[in-house]
Order: sequence, then structure tokens, then C-alpha cells
Amino acid sequence: DPKWRVRLAIIEHMPLLAEQLGVEFFDEKLNSLCMSWLVDGVFAIRSAATSNLKKLVTIFGIEWAQNTIITKVLSMARDPNYLHRMTTLFAINVLADVCSAEVITKFMVPVISNLAHDSVPNVRFNVAKTMAKVAPVLDSNTIETCVKPCLTRLHEEDDDNDVKYFASEALVLCH
Repeated sequence: DPKWRVRLAIIEHMPLLAEQLGVEFFDEKLNSLCMSWLVDGVFAIRSAATSNLKKLVTIFGIEWAQNTIITKVLSMARDPNYLHRMTTLFAINVLADVCSAEVITKFMVPVISNLAHDSVPNVRFNVAKTMAKVAPVLDSNTIETCVKPCLTRLHEEDDDNDVKYFASEALVLCH
């Protein structure tokens, strides 16, 4: 795509624009555009769009995020395109820095756990990386009942060596 650098420049200015124009204007005119960048065909665009999510949550707040973007991001976990499922995990990694433990536990951990059964090894090893990222903010019950069983299964039963490796690394961080 010859114009992806133009889109990238626009994406990089979106948080400033959002801050200047306010939440109502953003939701009405720009939100769908920002969400469409998460499924762009160019990785650099998807990556920049993912980074923007954190900035937008910082500007508009977690309540806005829960009502506006988190559900949309998590629904991408069911997308037939594995790159979009991976973008879901990348977005969770970024959003985990600005979301409460309650939001992560209630909404994100179930999606991460479901993606542990994905047919694509790259998705599964990113599940392990994402579990390692969110684990420090989770309570011990969630760690014991959701995170460790998921990672243990990936480590012990998965056929892919990379998945086993990243699950093992994540398990070490959960102890």
C-alpha cells in the first residue's frame, strides 16, 4: 500500500486531535476511523493504532474505554484473520497499562484464555506473552484459576516449541 505512511502520520496526530476536539466529536466522527486502523493490512498501521488506544484512554478515561473501545477490540478475537486476533492481544498488552485490574480480569482474561486454543501458533505464544503482561495486576485467585492452568496447558500440551517456551517463561513470572 503506497499511502500507508500518510495514514501513519495521521494516526500519530490523532490523540492530539482527540484532545482538542473532545469526546463527543471524536466518538461521532473519528472513532470508527481509529478502530478501522486496527485491522489495516499494514502492520505498522495496526501497531500505531494499538498504541493510540492507550493515549485515547488516558485522554478520555477508562469509563469511556469500557463503553466505546474495549468491546470492539475484544470482539476482534473472533476474527477469521489471525493477524486481527493477534492485534487483539497487542491491544490488551497496551490497554493493561491504563485499565483497572477489575476490567482486565472481567473482560480481558477470558478473551486471552480463549485465544490459547487458537489454531495459529503465533497467536498462542502471544497469549503466553499477554498473560505474563497482565499477571502482575491480577489477584491470586485469577492467577490460580485462569492464568496458570492456561499457561500450564500451553507449556505441557502444545505441539509448537515457541508456544511451550513462552508459556514456560510466563509461568516463571506467575510464581
